[in-house]
Amino acid sequence: MNRTEFIIVTAIILFVAFALGWFANWLVHRFIRVSSSDVGELDRMAQELHEAEETRDQAITYLQQREAELTNQLSQTEAELSATMDGLREARQDAEQLRAHIERAG
Repeated sequence: MNRTEFIIVTAIILFVAFALGWFANWLVHRFIRVSSSDVGELDRMAQELHEAEETRDQAITYLQQREAELTNQLSQTEAELSATMDGLREARQDAEQLRAHIERAG
């Protein structure tokens, strides 16, 4: 093999390597490429996720407010119950004292 044949064979080998590399690159980009419909779907999913997060935050805020209202209402009811029980206790004591007084007088 003389010098000219060696250069031609080397050039052919390099060209084939280049062509295979280019084809592999094209093939990889062909399968990896994201289509515009996929991008649109991703945008739609991102928007839906954002809306779901906002709804969740609103629900959490509502539940916290409702919990505070119910806790306040429970505290008020417990205070009223305590006052009623105190009043009932005093009324029973008064009734007992009246019974004792009537029995002594009678």
